[in-house]
Amino acid sequence: MAARGEGTSSAANDLATGAAESAGGADAAVGINPLIGVGTGAAEVMSGFREIGLEAITHPWSGVEPSAEFVEQVGRAWLGRSDVEPKRGDKRFADPMWRDNPFYRAWMQSYLAWSDALERFVDNTGLDAKNAQRARFALSLVTDAFAPTNVWLGNPAALKKFVETGGVSAIHGFENMLDDIAHNRGMPAQVDKSKFEVGKNLALTPGAVVFRNPVLELIQYTPTTEQVYERPLLLVPPQINKFYILDLAPEKSFIKWCVDQGLTVFVISWVNPDSKLAQKSFEDYMREGPLAALDVIERATGEREVNAIGYCVGGTLLVAALAYMASTRDQRIASATLFAAQVDFTHAGDLKVFVDEEQIAAREREMSERGYLEGKKMATAFNLLRSNDLIWPYVI
Repeated sequence: MAARGEGTSSAANDLATGAAESAGGADAAVGINPLIGVGTGAAEVMSGFREIGLEAITHPWSGVEPSAEFVEQVGRAWLGRSDVEPKRGDKRFADPMWRDNPFYRAWMQSYLAWSDALERFVDNTGLDAKNAQRARFALSLVTDAFAPTNVWLGNPAALKKFVETGGVSAIHGFENMLDDIAHNRGMPAQVDKSKFEVGKNLALTPGAVVFRNPVLELIQYTPTTEQVYERPLLLVPPQINKFYILDLAPEKSFIKWCVDQGLTVFVISWVNPDSKLAQKSFEDYMREGPLAALDVIERATGEREVNAIGYCVGGTLLVAALAYMASTRDQRIASATLFAAQVDFTHAGDLKVFVDEEQIAAREREMSERGYLEGKKMATAFNLLRSNDLIWPYVI
């Protein structure tokens, strides 16, 4: 299919935009479920819907082949002749009922055929790579939202729970919904925060703060072995997480495991930023973060060389520090390990849906007014990127 020409009429463009907005505006388009209210990301997602609408109006034949295949697959599903299966790792259809019950199996296969048809529609369009990615992401929000498992009758596990509890599970679910509306901006909570308390059942590995500055506190953990390795370990977690992401319950604590292996462990705990830190740059976080920590570790242990681990954007920051240190011939980091960290953003996946010059400029304007980016907005973006893991499992 040839790429859409530059001469596409403004009338078609306006019609596509109006079609998307008629659903209730940006928030409605993103918040498919009435519980889901999303602000951050709305413009990006709406852009994807607009591109889809424009393509459907100007090149309607792009959807002919996917539509025909969809109708055929649905017919085969309900006749019990379809071999469509969920992708490996799709937890939504893990319950045996989706395989063993003919009705549920046909429902699942029809849904999967519909999702596949929408993906192939985008493949058949003349959208460039960037807009095609936005279109796929926007459609994925729709298909994820309309999964059978997101309604009570389409969730065998929820039905079983209802029967086992005599209906009590439905009452608890309604109470959770009201609480989410009142306290979580309508987003389904992933955990009951009241059940967790730092020092009680979180962050239990013994240690002490040995240094602090405007952007961090540095924690040194108490050894649990008679002897320790000579070279200390510095952990650099992401600024968007608490340090105890690596020190949850003792049986799930990476920090405790490291200490128990005989390592002298130091962990950066980032200060939750407010307007006072508005002028801090990435370079400031590098200098006052891992570089400052290295100075403290040397004073505390007498050891100049350390091993370092960077997690998520903490790994990105660590790599930036390594590059700077290489330019100054500073060799204090003997080895560096990265956990789920990106250093080359050429292929950043769906994250690019939220990142372009226009959106960066918008975030910079917003942050210049407040002095920081509100954590809930960033959480929403991450939830949207993995809605099947972070949103929909908590709806039913």
